[in-house]
Amino acid sequence: MKLHALSLKKSKRWSKQWATLWAVPPVDHWMAGIWIALASFGVVSVYSAITFLAERVHGTPEHLLMRHLVRTLIGLGMVFLFSRIDYRWLIRWSRKGLIAALGLMAVVHLVGVTVGGATRWIQILGISFQPSDIVRLMLLLYLTQLLVQKQTYIQHFSRAFVPLFFWILLSAALIGLEDLSTAALLVVIASIMCFVGRVRVLHLGGLVLVGGFLAYLLLLASPERAARIESFVGVKLFPHTSTEEVFDVRGEGYQRRQALIAFATGGLTGVGPGKSRQRDFLPASYNDFIFAIIAEEYGLIGVIILLGAFVFILGRGFLHIARRAPDPAGFLLTVGLTTALVLYAFVNAGVACGLLPVTGLPMPFISYGGTSMLITGVMVGILLNISRQSTG
Repeated sequence: MKLHALSLKKSKRWSKQWATLWAVPPVDHWMAGIWIALASFGVVSVYSAITFLAERVHGTPEHLLMRHLVRTLIGLGMVFLFSRIDYRWLIRWSRKGLIAALGLMAVVHLVGVTVGGATRWIQILGISFQPSDIVRLMLLLYLTQLLVQKQTYIQHFSRAFVPLFFWILLSAALIGLEDLSTAALLVVIASIMCFVGRVRVLHLGGLVLVGGFLAYLLLLASPERAARIESFVGVKLFPHTSTEEVFDVRGEGYQRRQALIAFATGGLTGVGPGKSRQRDFLPASYNDFIFAIIAEEYGLIGVIILLGAFVFILGRGFLHIARRAPDPAGFLLTVGLTTALVLYAFVNAGVACGLLPVTGLPMPFISYGGTSMLITGVMVGILLNISRQSTG
């Protein structure tokens, strides 16, 4: 009888927890709607741009489209799931999550899978994923916890800034060994969060200087990265790169030139959906340079609408969700996640336009990808959870 009563009590408790999970207030419909629209547009854009990838992996566009569609649905599933999980619980476990993610990054450098000359993936049970995407999410969650905990002495160097500095630089260093662009962007996003969290500007200046010095060392250690920077600026800067490779018309600047051709071909209104020609010349047209294919097919009007959607997300995140967040943790986390999502989109667009060096960063919910799609879904879900608990 006692065992039966105990079992019944546990069953009622679990039932109550599940009821709490599903019976929740509505989310910010504008934010949810714009992400669903972007994900849908991403499926169409990837299908148009995926011909090169299909030929390279000996598949068919339809087969790869289904893979991307499944990943997109999983990403939207993450939005739905994490919109119902209290963000405070995620923050509470963020330190352990960050340590585990950094451990996975260390494993990458030991037994990681190399794709396209970069070792950024781990394969477990036949499934490959990028731990760097997990690290950036966990770092933003843990920074939120640290900033809230240390608010009473946030401008103190050793008690407040040093712990922040340690976790930011450790994460950036481990990621930067193979992915300098993601590491650099992570430092920028973390710095913005710290600035909003009232960390002294002088301390943040030190973080930027140390981060810049670390980036310089990583460039010295990698001729390929250095050549990419030199090709972008058009000047020979590093002694360990080949002049012929840097300024070869089919070398480091090849993708950027092909992307600019796509922009020129698209004009004002574009050549029409599915009619891109540059997808056959851009090796990463489905991912890094998806924005160039969109510009070719939908023209200037199309890219303005797309970028306008991300500007809307920025405004909605900062001016609505963050301002109405129920506590400082929700406010700071909204700032960090919104900045990360929108900054990734604009960096991807800037690369395709030739305004930034080639980085390899995807456009959220638009580019073909697995781990990035999942983590983007988690980020959006957290934002929607914060919006559920809005103060008014």
